[in-house]
Amino acid sequence: MPYDMFAALVVFVFATAFTPGPNNIMVTASGVNFGFMRTVPHMAGITVGFVVLLLAAAAGLGLIFTAAPVLQTGLKIAGALYMVWLAWKVANSRPAPSSGDAELGQPMTFWQAAGFQWVNPKALVMSLTMVALFVRPEARVLDTAILTVVNIVFTVATVATWTGFGVALRGLLSNPSHARIFNIVMALLLVASIVPMVL
Repeated sequence: MPYDMFAALVVFVFATAFTPGPNNIMVTASGVNFGFMRTVPHMAGITVGFVVLLLAAAAGLGLIFTAAPVLQTGLKIAGALYMVWLAWKVANSRPAPSSGDAELGQPMTFWQAAGFQWVNPKALVMSLTMVALFVRPEARVLDTAILTVVNIVFTVATVATWTGFGVALRGLLSNPSHARIFNIVMALLLVASIVPMVL
């Protein structure tokens, strides 16, 4: 991959990965409610799930969507409904007690987070766009490998940063009413992130 294309790829991935989106909103809320270590499976699921989605896009997922538009519409509807359900869960979650005596909620599991990437509009658009912009037909395997490594690095950095941000807020949100307001705001942001997908 030429240096200028690689530099453009890094800038693209940095800008799209670190900006707010469903994954970043959810790991921030999870960091607040469950702490860093309990959010690790969620973070790992995002990373693995997105990489698998990216590899599928490189293998021709975009062509399938072009050939069967109803599939893309179905994914949009499924994604919107799932994200509304996730927003409801975020809005109604309460921070886990530090003693660990009671479980007031559960963070997203590895498999839930990995599967979510397939209905996450931001992840779908990112993966299809990156393949279209940065994978050359004559160097498909090499460019896909580079794309994969860059995305693993930035996805891990992104979800760790946003989770850490949530953990940093945890002390400020020890008051249950403050935590409730935070969770409702995060749920509303999650629902707002659906709008570009359904319009």
